Amino acid sequence: MTLRAIILGAAAGGGLPQWNCGCENCNLARRGDIPPQTQSSLTVSPDGLNWAVLNASPDIRSQLSNTPALFPTGLRQMPVQSVLVTNGDIDHVAGLLTLREMQPFSLFATQSIQDVIAQNPIFDALNAEVVTRSSISLDTPFELVPDLQATLFPVPGKVPLYLEDEHVQTDLIGEQTVGVALTSQGRTAYYIPGCAALTPELKAQLDGADLLFFDGTLWRDDEMVRAGLGQKTGKRMGHMSMDGPDGSITSFADMQIGRKIYVHMNNTNPALRPDSVERAQAEASGWTIGQDGMEITL
Repeated sequence: MTLRAIILGAAAGGGLPQWNCGCENCNLARRGDIPPQTQSSLTVSPDGLNWAVLNASPDIRSQLSNTPALFPTGLRQMPVQSVLVTNGDIDHVAGLLTLREMQPFSLFATQSIQDVIAQNPIFDALNAEVVTRSSISLDTPFELVPDLQATLFPVPGKVPLYLEDEHVQTDLIGEQTVGVALTSQGRTAYYIPGCAALTPELKAQLDGADLLFFDGTLWRDDEMVRAGLGQKTGKRMGHMSMDGPDGSITSFADMQIGRKIYVHMNNTNPALRPDSVERAQAEASGWTIGQDGMEITL
């Protein structure tokens, strides 16, 4: 075994069903006709003993409770050694408040994201005597857990919604939105739950990967507008869509990647329905639709 990954949450912010949404997918999930999904998170390990959590979603308590590999191994011993966040979005940092129970772990993020966390005193609930905050430079390998190396790299994105002003750039390249490269014993996996575009540089980096978890927020760019659920397109939210001439299905079509899995899917995305035409199209293009609890081993 070189890498074990478990999807803790396959949905975007709000989950499936979203508490205040009556869209088709949410109603199907409430009836039990399609599987419910919690909010965006992944856990990885090189050995099945030491684990890192990538993004602390608001649903992290239930995610930890539903994942036997992450159960306590003693009175206050946990296999979770570290938590890494890829941006400052609420659906990726709010779960840190659940992890305030005096449990030692390392919190990894870029300096920009660490600054966002530090500027909100509510996160002081993570006692500094037991939770170590480490700022990670871009493109600099570090040990996420023993025998698992990680590297953060910039991907096009935007600042969190709560930090937006009247001028919003959705394809910023910097520390505010990052992907994660995970390397163990010569195998490489990538985790990119948010990405506004596949740049030539990013495409070259990902080509040849053994495993990719990638942003699957919307099926089509104007999906939420057509559904009557908002006025923002996927591009305005800083996310590539799956379909369309500049969507991820087309953009990745000529790349050699061992396995491609969509995560961070919005509750409106029709690919979440197992019997949908969109799901069939994605799968025919070599993609897997991520699900809570899905485990992949390299």
